Amino acid sequence: MFATGVTIVTARNAAGELIGLTANSFNSVSLEPPLVLWSLSRAAASMPAFAHGSHYAVNVLAADQRALAERFAARGIDRFAGVEHHPGISGAPLLAGAVATFECFNRSRYDEGDHVIFVGEVERCQHQEGLSPLLYHGGRFYTEHPL
Repeated sequence: MFATGVTIVTARNAAGELIGLTANSFNSVSLEPPLVLWSLSRAAASMPAFAHGSHYAVNVLAADQRALAERFAARGIDRFAGVEHHPGISGAPLLAGAVATFECFNRSRYDEGDHVIFVGEVERCQHQEGLSPLLYHGGRFYTEHPL
């Protein structure tokens, strides 16, 4: 019952293939140095790529990107097929239309329960003015959020 933003975390695996997944477990940790965190189930197929990779990007989704969030949560599909993106400074894909992107060095990991918490050191971030974020609460997406 806690409202969150919605992100897609992206990277390249050891073979250079694009990987990405929808995550709403994203949070700021520190301003100096700039650190963020997110968590991933130990059972996730992408765990080896994120656990052993040096960099990833966190793409904060805009309100009009609900279909993209659902796509990157689905299994058994090419999540990047037809998705506009470009490589960031470390090669991790940055998704077109995102409200913000955080390009991170994979600084540390913490095993907790059935998840691994990843702490990333932000090497570059960008944002787009005027875009509303996609929100998630109680198992549902929300695109309008009056103050």
